[in-house]
Amino acid sequence: MILSSEEMKRLEEAAFASGSSAETLMEEAGRRIAETVRQFFHAPGRAIVFFGKGHNGGDALAAARHLADAGWGIGLRQASEELSELTRLQLNRLGSRGAGHGNAVVLDGLLGIGAKGPLRDPIRQLAREINGLRQRWGAAVFAIDIPTGLDGDTGEADADCVVADFTLTVGFCKKGLVHDEATNFVGRLAVLPLAALTGQTFAAGDDSEPATPAGLAALLPPRKFESNKGDYGRVGIIAGSRGFVGAALLASEGAVRAGAGLVTLYVTEDIYAIAAGAASLSVMVQPVSSYREILEKKHDALGIGPGLGKSRNEEILGIVKEVPIPAVVDADALNIISSRLHVINSFRGPRLFTPHPGEMRRLYSMGDLPRADVVRAFTGEFAVTLLLKGSRTLVGEQGRPLSYNTTGTPGMATGGMGDVLTGVCAALAGQGLALYDAARLGAWVCGRASEIAIYNGAQSEQSLAAADLFETLGLAFRELRGE
Repeated sequence: MILSSEEMKRLEEAAFASGSSAETLMEEAGRRIAETVRQFFHAPGRAIVFFGKGHNGGDALAAARHLADAGWGIGLRQASEELSELTRLQLNRLGSRGAGHGNAVVLDGLLGIGAKGPLRDPIRQLAREINGLRQRWGAAVFAIDIPTGLDGDTGEADADCVVADFTLTVGFCKKGLVHDEATNFVGRLAVLPLAALTGQTFAAGDDSEPATPAGLAALLPPRKFESNKGDYGRVGIIAGSRGFVGAALLASEGAVRAGAGLVTLYVTEDIYAIAAGAASLSVMVQPVSSYREILEKKHDALGIGPGLGKSRNEEILGIVKEVPIPAVVDADALNIISSRLHVINSFRGPRLFTPHPGEMRRLYSMGDLPRADVVRAFTGEFAVTLLLKGSRTLVGEQGRPLSYNTTGTPGMATGGMGDVLTGVCAALAGQGLALYDAARLGAWVCGRASEIAIYNGAQSEQSLAAADLFETLGLAFRELRGE
């Protein structure tokens, strides 16, 4: 669920009426916040805690205590001498802690979702100080529940709104966090479930939801011990052309790394020698004189489009229209369809479209509509699953909740990431997942694999390349299953 501030308040009141205490919620929130900080920064460092008088500040102080117990140094920046009873309790429990050294992170616990209107001093000055630490010293900013200065319902930002690298929203996601205009203030979004809140029966007015590990893990049941490659999907990848062989290689290897039992890369004869020589040993590369030959092959899912070029439009259109199995349609295959949208109504099988914003504009007139409205409008008109790429990738389908992806990093803004995603989604579809689920899961694991490559590996936002995901996709899948 994605809740308004008022809905979140009612949910908390219901939890209290059921016997939960504010202190219990604060302790659980603090523990989960600290765990999430350590998920991205394994080695203890310095945490500078900016806290206000309310419970948001108490959550930040509770998290600081858990970090301190794990060896982190703690610095405090207090907005007011007047503190709520629970926040004062958490400050006393934290006590005096050393300053520490190493990675510097900031916990923004100045204001919660109940705050409205423009920032006022001293909060405004402290928000500026947080942004200064991020800008000048490279401190990673973790906003607790919501960045200070961002409206929890509208996503509108104060001129001095805290710019967070991570927003750890407690209990449930808040509406303002997923507005397009809020993305650069929210950063990486993580939803921290609290047992007392998630156990409440509550009907929200919004049909959208964030993609979270808790919601996706069930899509990956353990494999039976007695298994063979035929049990996990025969996936065909139709990709590549002269000068764009790399797209084909990335898509096919993405399918391998996402668990497909058999992966076949189909290429035209003019690039066969190059593709066959460069492809992974796990990928079968087959030349075709016409893509229509693939209609006679046995597959469980297809990935169509990366690097295809424009020389065989009619053949590609025929495959997209006629193949009766699930297919992921990307890149040049989408561009072919964009000038003849009427063909969508004649597809013989389920289709997942995976456009980036430029491809989406060619498919559909977006105007100034919010991204979420574009997805709803397109899937309301056409019976396909749509994955609209972006910093907050969206997945939509008729009759399904609009899904917001929560993982990813600016380092993914480089060529080839979409090709890997095509292969990953095709592999998941080949293993029996509905395209809606394959899209949600594929976006999440690709984003998480990118994060792991940067925060737990040797890469940076500048150096990350699409092929780096092949080393970390396995860790992302394992994390999703709680390993």
